[in-house]
Amino acid sequence: MRLLLVEDEPDIQSFLKSSLSEAGYQVEAAADGKSASQLAVDGQFDILIVDLGLPDQDGISLILKLRQLGVSAPVLILSARRSVDDRVRGLEQGGDDYLTKPFALAELLARLRNLLKRNSPPGSEATRLRVLDLELDLLRREATRAGQLLQLTPQEFVLLEYLCRNAGRVVTRSMILDQVWGMRIQPDTNVVDVHIYRLRGKVDGLGQQPLIRTLRGVGYVLKDR
Repeated sequence: MRLLLVEDEPDIQSFLKSSLSEAGYQVEAAADGKSASQLAVDGQFDILIVDLGLPDQDGISLILKLRQLGVSAPVLILSARRSVDDRVRGLEQGGDDYLTKPFALAELLARLRNLLKRNSPPGSEATRLRVLDLELDLLRREATRAGQLLQLTPQEFVLLEYLCRNAGRVVTRSMILDQVWGMRIQPDTNVVDVHIYRLRGKVDGLGQQPLIRTLRGVGYVLKDR
């Protein structure tokens, strides 16, 4: 699940980005409305977290602008404004939920899961990915192969989700670093190879048909047939 975090307080942004990444979200962060607007329009996000006290504009104005630009992803408003009037205004102006600061991380994660579930089409197909006998539950952050639960770390789940979304297409190491790690590490690192090796052992290590293939010198592909 791709998430856009709009928060201008460096400590809070850093904490949330780290915590949400550990929870399995692919997080992009912005510290002002202008950057957030550009990211939201250019990228495909499943959900947004928007702080109201941004340095260049009010968060409500940003949400209204995004709705006008066709961004339909659910928005969780995060704010120190605690009055009923503020909460009602936020929900009436395009927000889907409202959480006041300070907050508990467990509640934030629960609200995100509920928003994603609430905004999924009937049958919740949008919250599941399936490639042959491999299935990912994007809300529970669980993966199964032939009905057997795979014991994946949060980062392994994000990597497998990216491979599933690109099933049948070759993805390079640079693409994986950009989309899964956000290029937060050096491009010459072997972290992709190490994670692919561990992931293959869990996905293809049960005696089934191998799904994850390595194209030497090119990248990786998750077989879809």
